[in-house]
Amino acid sequence: MQTASTNICKSLCNKSIHDISWLLNIPRSTVSGIITKWQQLGTTATQSPSGRPRKMTERGQCMLKYTVRRSLQSQ
Repeated sequence: MQTASTNICKSLCNKSIHDISWLLNIPRSTVSGIITKWQQLGTTATQSPSGRPRKMTERGQCMLKYTVRRSLQSQ
C-alpha cells in the first residue's frame, strides 16, 4: 500500500532543486535548506535550541508557589 508521501517522494527523487521548487511553488532556498538538513541530521523536524533554558516568568513563579503551598496544605 503506497501513501501520498511515498508517491511524492518517488516523483521528486530524481528532480533538481529548481524543478522541486517550481513544482511545489516554494523558494529554492527552502528546498535546499530542507535537503541539507535531511542529509546532516536525517530528519527535517525542528531541533530544540541549544543553551540555557529561559528563566521563569513572574506568572510561572506565582503558579509554582501556589502549587507548592497547596500541596503542602493538603498533606
